[in-house]
Amino acid sequence: MSHPDYRMNLRPLGTPRGVSTVAGPHDIGASPGDKKSKNKSTRGKKKSIFETYMFKEDVSEGLKRGTLIQGVLRINPKKFHEAFIPSPDGDRDIFIDGVVARNRALNGDLVVVKLLPEEQWKVVKPENNDKETEAAYESDIPEELCGRHLPQQSLKSYNDSPDVIIEAQFDGSDSEDGHGITQNVLVDDVKKLSVCVSEKGREDGDAPVTKDETTCISQDTRALPEKSLQRSAKVVYILEKKHSRAATGFLKLLADKNSELFRKYALFSPSDHRVPRIYVPLKDCPQDFVARPKDYANTLFICRIVDWKEDCNFALGQLAKSLGQAGEIEPETEGILTEYGVDFSDFSSEVLECLPQGLPWTIPPEEFSKRRDLRKDCIFTIDPSTARDLDDALSCKPLADGNFEVGVHIADVSYFVPEGSDLDKVAAERATSVYLVQKVVPMLPRLLCEELCSLNPMSDKLTFSVIWTLTPEGKILDEWFGRTIICSCTKLSYEHAQSMIESPTEKIPAKELPPISPEHSSEEVHQAVLNLHQIAKQLRQQRFADGALRLDQLKLAFTLDHETGLPQGCHIYEYRDSNKLVEEFMLLANMAVAHKIHRAFPEQALLRRHPPPQTRMLNDLVEFCDQMGLPVDFSSAGALNKSLTQTFGDDKYSLARKEVLTNMCSRPMQMALYFCSGLLQDPAQFRHYALNVPLYTHFTSPIRRFADVLVHRLLAAALGYRKQLDMAPDTLQKQADHCNDRRMASKRVQELSTGLFFAVLVKESGPLESEAMVMGVLNQAFDVLVLRYGVQKRIYCNALALRSHHFQKVGKKPELTLVWEPEDMEQEPAQQVITIFSLVEVVLQAESTALKYSAILKRPDTHSHLGPEKEEEEEEESDGEPEDSSTS
Repeated sequence: MSHPDYRMNLRPLGTPRGVSTVAGPHDIGASPGDKKSKNKSTRGKKKSIFETYMFKEDVSEGLKRGTLIQGVLRINPKKFHEAFIPSPDGDRDIFIDGVVARNRALNGDLVVVKLLPEEQWKVVKPENNDKETEAAYESDIPEELCGRHLPQQSLKSYNDSPDVIIEAQFDGSDSEDGHGITQNVLVDDVKKLSVCVSEKGREDGDAPVTKDETTCISQDTRALPEKSLQRSAKVVYILEKKHSRAATGFLKLLADKNSELFRKYALFSPSDHRVPRIYVPLKDCPQDFVARPKDYANTLFICRIVDWKEDCNFALGQLAKSLGQAGEIEPETEGILTEYGVDFSDFSSEVLECLPQGLPWTIPPEEFSKRRDLRKDCIFTIDPSTARDLDDALSCKPLADGNFEVGVHIADVSYFVPEGSDLDKVAAERATSVYLVQKVVPMLPRLLCEELCSLNPMSDKLTFSVIWTLTPEGKILDEWFGRTIICSCTKLSYEHAQSMIESPTEKIPAKELPPISPEHSSEEVHQAVLNLHQIAKQLRQQRFADGALRLDQLKLAFTLDHETGLPQGCHIYEYRDSNKLVEEFMLLANMAVAHKIHRAFPEQALLRRHPPPQTRMLNDLVEFCDQMGLPVDFSSAGALNKSLTQTFGDDKYSLARKEVLTNMCSRPMQMALYFCSGLLQDPAQFRHYALNVPLYTHFTSPIRRFADVLVHRLLAAALGYRKQLDMAPDTLQKQADHCNDRRMASKRVQELSTGLFFAVLVKESGPLESEAMVMGVLNQAFDVLVLRYGVQKRIYCNALALRSHHFQKVGKKPELTLVWEPEDMEQEPAQQVITIFSLVEVVLQAESTALKYSAILKRPDTHSHLGPEKEEEEEEESDGEPEDSSTS
């Protein structure tokens, strides 16, 4: 993962990435913080590269007056000179061009920007089709849009395997990079005014810069009536340094052996190109590093930025530790966790002292008088087979009148986490458990997660329950909330529940089921699952009829080698009826609790809102679908859901096209956010766009989310079990903001962990072949969704055995014609036309660097699958039978 040698890019060593070398003689190679310009006229004076930050009072005044704008900074991971903050009015993001304009802010920081004069704004051609695909998206679908928290691996016996498919938590999806995570980055038709854009090459900035990807112009915007402007700005203040200031990367010697610097510093080159390179004191480095630098070429280090002065291109840092060999799972994982500020240290003795000391622990007798005793009821859990932190259980009792008493029973975590205790503080700080492919970093100590709170079978547990009387159609006749005691009769996996749903009339052999307590029979459990499934189907159908949206995206699950922990294989996780069953009742409980706490504490409820999609990006997508002749209705969440479930047939081509379109639709989506109801004046802003409901919260996963613990405390106060929460609305909002930040980090870590394991799999088992569908076409490259693995990759023309390639727009549709070098000199060169929604064959192969892999297009004559002419035919025929939403 080491960086390419930047000197190869004709840029003097020391120029920050993304800063044009023609912009002026920024000094290179002088001592950090003590630059002396080589320009004679300024010799002896310090030359500032970055602007001094504004005074705090001026910033406050500017924000009040509206002359300054604040927002979370997102740096494009594929083009690190481009950064954005969301526009406060939901319009196109505000663009920040280059490291100098970014003014030492890092990805995720809360920054204040000042708009540049209009003649320096970015000019954008509206009809450009690359805008969606060129943007460097880090996935941003709010979790409620895309399915339950999915498994990172499915190795049944793996000791430390995390519970990763948990309730209606669809965690594979809250966004990482700020509040509207999509970046309107246009390449092909973007012209910059008075600025030089360099290095718009490949994913990692290491491709040669081609002429048509580099524009250095100054033009009069009034002469461009058909173009639109994107506001551009510069950072003037960092309100909150949310980036951890830690990075993983590699150590190198400085280039100039004769310089003063060479004797004092080494250069740390981060793997994440959005982080600047860092001067590290040689005394921090391994003793033999200067003598034997090559020995450390593949060693991964962690470095923390301690300072970044105005007159220095690079930051100054301290080497924190050596992690081990790049490309190995554990060092890489530790690096990911550290970069995203995840606390994976052991819990302190002060924290552990807050837990019950006399083990085994039993429920104190006085709790029985305070709670409803449900231990005789048929209650059970449904979770991944590897799960160990079981925080939700279900029950379904048939009533004499044909209705059902349905219960959702959630671990009463708040009982074990006293407010203000050391345990409470560490849980509030961690805010969420973090699920990696091979393990979990828990929010609470294991004794709580896996024993005291986990709803393990045949064991009395403290719970908080929501119990409804429901008709078979899922209509709520009655609702009860309260503290309870349960004894789960069995621990079902999703596979067990699925087999029950699929065999409604047959008795499932005992050997195929987990142990069931003697008080209840397997038939009773089987019937309860069937009844829940029937009600869930009705609830789900009604939810989508009422306008909910779901964007299912492909999720990878891995099988791991028990001995080595390396990935043996992977598959797309199948989201089945048993998952949907649990999801419906968790959603129902979360909505019920949201209404209850908001009624009781209108100023102090911790809720979860989901803003509508970014207007500008949505408009771009509408335009794209019109151009492609796709009948997609974006007028509401429900209309979009209907379009996606009914527009496509169920042949392979149609399903692949639906997958790509679903992916595109996820891009304008904003992230769902926790908030305190007292701090938002307009109740319309409380709404949850994807679920299309007025109020929503998180109640069902308190073992792994601190927000749920707070909601439990609010519910207990609403029911008179305890006094009102002693938290002012703005204090609660601060905690909500922290939960949002940690969830974003945790989601990004989870994605990176999946990416790490997939890269290792490609390296160990590759090359891997798969069909892929083209998602976007650029002038030198195109993006594909690799269907078997759900990964997106860019394929570069310069990496293929082509005689030539030609980009053109046919109408408004981009088209790339590839002319392949014939393998046999007597053959004619084969032509291949690449357009959006082409099906192609690709090969994923490891690259020489530790954990990079690339996609290469297979020659068109290798397989006789759908060619361009056939594709057009397929497209015409694919709008037949409407697809049943339950199979989406």
